[in-house]
Amino acid sequence: MAATAEQKYALIIRRLQEVFGADSIKAILDEGRTPKCYWGTAPTGRPHIGYFVPLTKIADFLRAGVEVTILLADVHAFLDNLKAPLELVAYRTNFYKFVLLTVFKSLGIPINKLRFIEGSSYQLTKEYNLDNYRLCAIVTEHDAKKAGAEVVKQVESPLLSGLLYPGLQALDEQYLGCDFQFGGVDQRKIFTFAELYLPRLGYAKRAHLMNPMVPGLGGGKMSSSDPDSKIDFLDAPDVVRRKIKKAFCEEGNTTDNGVLAFVKAVLIPISEMRLERIHGDTGADADEGVEALGDQTPFALPGAPEGTVFSVFRKEEYGGSLHYQNFLQLEQDFAEKKVHPKDLKTAVADAIVRLLDPVQKAFGESEEWRKVEQLAYPDLNAKPEKKKKKEKVYHPPPPGKGKNAKPAAEENADGVAPPGAAHSAAEAAKQQEASS
Repeated sequence: MAATAEQKYALIIRRLQEVFGADSIKAILDEGRTPKCYWGTAPTGRPHIGYFVPLTKIADFLRAGVEVTILLADVHAFLDNLKAPLELVAYRTNFYKFVLLTVFKSLGIPINKLRFIEGSSYQLTKEYNLDNYRLCAIVTEHDAKKAGAEVVKQVESPLLSGLLYPGLQALDEQYLGCDFQFGGVDQRKIFTFAELYLPRLGYAKRAHLMNPMVPGLGGGKMSSSDPDSKIDFLDAPDVVRRKIKKAFCEEGNTTDNGVLAFVKAVLIPISEMRLERIHGDTGADADEGVEALGDQTPFALPGAPEGTVFSVFRKEEYGGSLHYQNFLQLEQDFAEKKVHPKDLKTAVADAIVRLLDPVQKAFGESEEWRKVEQLAYPDLNAKPEKKKKKEKVYHPPPPGKGKNAKPAAEENADGVAPPGAAHSAAEAAKQQEASS
């Protein structure tokens, strides 16, 4: 049975932290039209597992029949202060595309329903640049700096490039033809900037949907620039376990707990998505899961009760394993110290290793992807290769030359003077006569 407008809207906004312009989305659905959205990412630092949050959410959009565009914002990556030198942007854009495509497949999301586009394909056109100039003519430095405060690297003397960043992101909504833009709650100020300034250029005001941000493993924001705060998609299992072991996860403390937050923001939503798929609840996306990579079962232990979305293994002597059908149950048990941090960390590390396994297998099987990775993120600590010394090649001296050469007039073994010997002797005699 076809989903109603209300059901589609419920799918679109579930698990979001904040929504701007909900009425415009409802109106599109009520009219029976197909909403269009875009989600963008600037290929700067190495992508980390916090990306599972927005990528999983895109499954809901497809289930609701939304047309989704994935923007690889290469121009933005260059403009974001000091993060991606121009010569690396193209390689990093390709690396991000490899990662995103593979992660979507690992989540069971059909990539044939997604449109990938690079920002430079339209952001360098005459029309786009004229609109950028029009925007620059009405935006104050204060508003531009404020809009990018949570996204663009902040320095004492900001470059003009960072001030351009929010305006370009606003223009993307018009040039990508979207009805709403989707991003993290850290994009909030850019979204309000777009809502204020696009209408001043004569363009429509779009809706904005924001997912929660995953805290870093030590608290605070999970960031590509802080390797200890995040887990890379290509981190080996032993690295994953070591990072989770070091993560802040104080017993009974549910505040700023990166391990617990990851369960809420990533593991449980993925388990719920997989359970819904098993029951055929994929809405307008009948292709979901058809070409999925890797294990597609929920993060539940064998023998767990029906509907379990997350399990924590415990030995029988400690009360046996724990099984949860929602996050609130887990959070309450952790707060009451019924779940020990070590057991939670072990369960989370095991789940992350499972999540990353199909991605890393695909990376290992693709020579092209491995080459792109080396070019996109060269090892700056690697010692340069020593230049090989040129092998000396012996070139014999011409006749009559060299330290073992015989006097010019001396005859050879056959009693015959060598060619030119008479001339050389005559010249030597002249030189001797001139000097006397």
